[in-house]
Amino acid sequence: MKLILHTFQLKLKHTFTISRWSRDFQETVIVELREGTLSGYGEAAVNKYYHVGVEEVLKDLNELKPIIERASTEQPEAFWAKMHPYLKNNSFAHCALDMAFWDLHARKQGLPLYQLWKLNPKKNPLTNYTIGIGEIETMRARIREMPWPLYKIKLGTDHDLEIIKSLREETEATFRVDANCAWSAAQTIQLSEEFKNVGVEFIEQPLPANKMGEMEAVFQQAVLPLIADESCIEENDVAQCYGKFHGINIKLTKCGGLTPALRMIRQARERNMKVMVGCMTESSVGISAIAHLLPLLDYVDMDGALLLENDIAFGVTIKEGIIAYANENGTGVKLK
Repeated sequence: MKLILHTFQLKLKHTFTISRWSRDFQETVIVELREGTLSGYGEAAVNKYYHVGVEEVLKDLNELKPIIERASTEQPEAFWAKMHPYLKNNSFAHCALDMAFWDLHARKQGLPLYQLWKLNPKKNPLTNYTIGIGEIETMRARIREMPWPLYKIKLGTDHDLEIIKSLREETEATFRVDANCAWSAAQTIQLSEEFKNVGVEFIEQPLPANKMGEMEAVFQQAVLPLIADESCIEENDVAQCYGKFHGINIKLTKCGGLTPALRMIRQARERNMKVMVGCMTESSVGISAIAHLLPLLDYVDMDGALLLENDIAFGVTIKEGIIAYANENGTGVKLK
């Protein structure tokens, strides 16, 4: 097995803004594990909020290259565990490696990954399409540009209610809102009442991640479901979110890949919590991996590749929220 690392700068169609930053490009690392004529692919779309850049991902994986290239006969779960001591401080690198290993493993078995996991995709959830923060007319224009049954609206301004009411004039689609840690407890409780009246499905990460104590009161008083994102990074966080959120949003890059994501899903189900998987503006490499988890999910946010001007891979396709798998084994990815 051969480790090959690719780096790309992905240009976004529009400037993407959330409560704490704006960007026009997404840097990403693609891991390729090649064995004979088969290749498995994984992705780490780096993120400065989590203090991970391209250089750290490349350095950590290149240092492990001899160990990685000798591991082709191992099972994915065992391989993840072997890599964990080396990559426990770089979940992004671990994610890309784990994703590529699962992809290659399924291709060697001659199966799409969801079939390898014995999952039934007949009731897969739709993906939302994300509208970043901007001038209200710009946000309305994004909705007109991309008619969709389900939107995630990024919030965290001093006029969030005005935004939602104005966007509601454009569409009858379901709204989800994501404050990315920008609100207070009192603000969240009040806005939940207002948002419920205008067709908002749930609120994602209203408070900063270090305000878990306050989330207990919000959980008791808010009238919309609450989904943890920044408060639920790794496996140990699932138990901490119980009783403070109604569900969790798993990001593969934050938890370290598909292997721990599967465990987090099981933990959430044991607690009767809703489960969502989100993206980090990945290309179709990372998005296609997320798609194979769909039969296990209540919600999904996998629009990353749709936001790009220059996607670098073929994989799953998405039309009006409906995900179609590629006609390939593994995750179905091919680099362009």
